[in-house]
Amino acid sequence: MQVTRVRVHPVKSFAGNDVRSAVVEPWGLAADRRWGVVDAASGAVVTARERNGLLALRAEPLSGGGVLLDDGRGDPLLVDPPVDAAPIPVGFTRQGTALPAGDEADEWLAARIGVGVRLVWQPDPTVRTVNPSHGGLPGERVTLADVAPLLLTSEASLAQLDAWTGEEVAPLDMLRFRPNIVIDGEVPFAEDAWPYVDLGDVRFRVTAVCDRCVMTTIDPTTLVRGPEPVRTLAKHRKWDGKTWFGILLVPRLDDGGPALIRVGDPVRPVPGV
Repeated sequence: MQVTRVRVHPVKSFAGNDVRSAVVEPWGLAADRRWGVVDAASGAVVTARERNGLLALRAEPLSGGGVLLDDGRGDPLLVDPPVDAAPIPVGFTRQGTALPAGDEADEWLAARIGVGVRLVWQPDPTVRTVNPSHGGLPGERVTLADVAPLLLTSEASLAQLDAWTGEEVAPLDMLRFRPNIVIDGEVPFAEDAWPYVDLGDVRFRVTAVCDRCVMTTIDPTTLVRGPEPVRTLAKHRKWDGKTWFGILLVPRLDDGGPALIRVGDPVRPVPGV
């Protein structure tokens, strides 16, 4: 088995970027989900679940932590990390505040998704803990990702899901599941049982199988909602009242320093250690 895709999402709920390699930090891939979108009035988190149009936007990570926002229509906006901004309350679980990017970024976003929002930045990724209800252990940290530093999905598992949906449904795009790491796989859903996995030279602990929400029902290209894949997952992959696809990972960087993961790296499941 090998890694076939590595993806980074600089802004939570924006479209992601394919990269050939990425730095692995204790809280996830470098530049992944350090930025997010919140409601301008309440600070509640705004995602593509509520505003599908976020999936049509992209962000290119820049050196120093900034991002280049891109709407695909030739009107990009460079945003620097707001290091001197005063923190504002935000609704990210286990993350009480974040730093606002400023009026220009807020207006750029609001014009594209049709609602008043603020772009915010997580200045310190060591603050937010991995949710214990999703397998987090003391000392594990995460960016603004939902529940864990990384999500891994398998092409073999997606092929099985496509077989279950039948020929009347077009093959599903893996991007619906918003993975950081995609592997080719050998046996569908074998990853469910892995306690650890080595991707190249980096060991990861599997915290849980990932429960899937309605965001997976949004086509990442057309932004049209439909019943799949939740309808089919509910027939074959439903327990505890939820549907499941992919696994959540926490890096095991024993020396505390960053490492590198690349497309083509070997994938080696590891027994409990």
